[in-house]
Amino acid sequence: MKIKTISRSEVDHTRDCKRDLQKVHRNLDPKLHPFEKAREYTRALNATKLDKVFAKPFVGALDGHMDGVNCVAASPTSLSAFLSGSCDGEIRLWDLSHRRTVWSVFGHTGHVRGLAVMPSGEAFFSCGDDGTVKQWGLGVAAAGDTDEPEPLAVYNCPGSLLNIDHHWSQTKFVTAGDCLNLWDHTRSAPIKSYSWGSDTVTCARFNPAETSLVVSAGSDRALTLYDIRQEKPLHKLVMAMRSNSVCWNPMEAFNFTVANEDFNLYTFDMRKFARPMMVHKDHVGAVMDVSYSPTGREFVSGSYDRTVRIWEVNKGNSREIYHTKRMQRVWAVRYTANAKFVVSGSDDAIVRVWKAQASKSLAKLDPRAQRKMNYLGKLKERYKDVPDLKRIAKHRQQPKYILKAREEAATIKAAKKVKASNRRKHSAPGMHLDEEERVKPIIKELD
Repeated sequence: MKIKTISRSEVDHTRDCKRDLQKVHRNLDPKLHPFEKAREYTRALNATKLDKVFAKPFVGALDGHMDGVNCVAASPTSLSAFLSGSCDGEIRLWDLSHRRTVWSVFGHTGHVRGLAVMPSGEAFFSCGDDGTVKQWGLGVAAAGDTDEPEPLAVYNCPGSLLNIDHHWSQTKFVTAGDCLNLWDHTRSAPIKSYSWGSDTVTCARFNPAETSLVVSAGSDRALTLYDIRQEKPLHKLVMAMRSNSVCWNPMEAFNFTVANEDFNLYTFDMRKFARPMMVHKDHVGAVMDVSYSPTGREFVSGSYDRTVRIWEVNKGNSREIYHTKRMQRVWAVRYTANAKFVVSGSDDAIVRVWKAQASKSLAKLDPRAQRKMNYLGKLKERYKDVPDLKRIAKHRQQPKYILKAREEAATIKAAKKVKASNRRKHSAPGMHLDEEERVKPIIKELD
């Protein structure tokens, strides 16, 4: 007679750790676990609550500037190198890992308006109110070296410059000022100049995929699309209010987001310029800067209302709001190259470092802890639409002035809605048609 037996090796079923933890063999048949959903819901609820308990987004403040931080830039090849420029003309190179200044120099007379790092990470460019563009080496000073850094090259431009951006692969860069100028490293004068009207160009950005395309924002409330292979601009869109900054999505390079004076951000598809894809509403002050995460799934914005907000690309409300009691108006924000941190520069001369995920630990997790975090993340994603979890996850502590401003904005919006309803009610049919919310900020489109 043959008898079949189950034979298991102890080595194969013992975890490699100090304590000999035996694997537990469970039957995962749902009929044997009638309370599984209840247990999972409780775990998801507790995990959501613990996220609030451990939400400590502020990492540190980089103190050293004597005037407001007007612009910042991150190196694409280094996680620690970070640049900031202030309103007194000072440029500082920071080591984020040690939170210290590597070197600083007063590179411009007046405001430093823009900073742009070369794709190789070897050097960077700066521009300012003095109408000069300077190239600097992005290196660490030797021990004991007290000499002030000298610019590698200087480019003179008539009039003040308001922004600069470097090409993603070629030795070219663009500057924004009285017009849009295209420069080459080896030329002392602009290669091309673009203008559509007589107003000032305030911001310009190269497309990360179609690197010959440039989008700009101007003081005439226009968004303009350029092709540097052609002699004149391609397309122009005039909005109701001025845009302060613009940034391309690095993963979906046909989309870009603009920071507008009407407290909102607008995400456009350059193939359908006349209508924004998404309107992002939560700020209660003019939005001054916007920067995308390297993953392309999120972006960060800094506003005149003294807050930093993190947004998901396909959602109209912010995921996080960061603020401190002493932080003033935020002029510049950037994601770091690993998408784990956000850096902001504000009017109080402080560069602040924040975590992109407020409750995520900075410590290195062992595989077992990482698996647990992944499991809890899946549970929170599964039960995210349950009212209790949704309420807890959305709640954020906000300053009193933010709450009052939001209440006032809600009152104004309700009054406008009532007025529009009364006008429709007491007018002839077809006289007052409802205008779609996404089209309201668009004035006209030009080719």
